[in-house]
Amino acid sequence: MDIIRNDDGTLVVPVDPARHHDADDEADAAAAPTTRVLHPGEGGYDEALAEWDLQQNPDRAPVVSTASGRQEAMALIHAVATSPDHAVAPAVAALDDPEASAQALRHVLVGGVHSVEAFAAEVAEAEGGDPLPAHEATKLIGEVLAELD
Repeated sequence: MDIIRNDDGTLVVPVDPARHHDADDEADAAAAPTTRVLHPGEGGYDEALAEWDLQQNPDRAPVVSTASGRQEAMALIHAVATSPDHAVAPAVAALDDPEASAQALRHVLVGGVHSVEAFAAEVAEAEGGDPLPAHEATKLIGEVLAELD
């Protein structure tokens, strides 16, 4: 089963069934949920979002972040975060190099929650303001990547 990204940023991820050894346990296992909804900030969300992104284009080459792509990605996330309606489409349309920005954002996700926290701090330092909480930064990154795909 593929990971599904909802419009609100939540992810529906498959759940591995627990292993059971007797008939009663197997009946309980059949009633167990087969999916779980992850919200930005929950454990495993960043990894699931990176996996969802990979599902969108499984033939994509490994993620490579460039300095210019990272700069543009930081400005993009800041622009979306500070816009009154968090408008992603106009911010993405204004990019000089959308692919480099997408690669930089994918690189952040692959690094997990600590990478997202460091990226949010770097955005605040470069663009001004307070760092976004990691779950908000991750949600914005997901929205941007969805728009870019």
